[in-house]
Amino acid sequence: MSTSSTGADRPVAVVTGASSGIGAATARRLATDGFRVVCAARRADRVEALAAELDGVAVTCDVTVPADVERLVQAAGDRVAVLVNNAGGALGLEPVAAADVEKWRRMYDTNVLGTLQVTKALLPALVADGEGVVVNVGSVAGLVAYEGGGGYTVAKHGVHVMTETLRLELVDQPVRITLVAPGMVHTEEFSLTRFDGDRERADKVYEGVPGPLVAEDVADAVAWVATRPAHVNVDLLVIKPRAQAAPHKVHRVPS
Repeated sequence: MSTSSTGADRPVAVVTGASSGIGAATARRLATDGFRVVCAARRADRVEALAAELDGVAVTCDVTVPADVERLVQAAGDRVAVLVNNAGGALGLEPVAAADVEKWRRMYDTNVLGTLQVTKALLPALVADGEGVVVNVGSVAGLVAYEGGGGYTVAKHGVHVMTETLRLELVDQPVRITLVAPGMVHTEEFSLTRFDGDRERADKVYEGVPGPLVAEDVADAVAWVATRPAHVNVDLLVIKPRAQAAPHKVHRVPS
């Protein structure tokens, strides 16, 4: 895939959940790689500032709202080279027996149905590109279950299986379907959102961990997957910090 064009001729990359963390880092990386980035997120002020920084396009978009997704399609145009489905997130760490059904519903709506709606809506433009690639941002939680992660692991397993199914169904089309599955990533909001703004609980997730991933590490992986030659499909890329062997197995240095 060539990314040397400038101006209006730049290939288009769409990144959802672009207002912070992995999404913002990915948008910046793809812009550096020569893409015209359509930045989509719910928080208008943040996504507009990011798009202005990157000479890109801002779309205020909740991926669970069909009208918002339609506006995203209009902003992206007829040809899309890269779609990064990053919008998602985790809520709570309650065991299944004490599950908050509303939190599970919100996680499923955003991670699974949001990814479905955006992908379905943009597939014609990705196919029209001739070398398009869908990069779904999953998680190691979509590969391995862990206690307290029920709702999130269910949602991310859904993203993983949807990715595999889509690849089977589109094998005869000029579009690639990939999944990047990060492990522990220290961003400014992921754990804070999970614990309803409880900073102390959020900070404990990373306490004593020598070198968790940062958003730029995942953005680098996403960009690498997205810029392979058109005949190369990276089915699954798992990226974890050295200190993490599994979701429940993390090395921590005593304080």
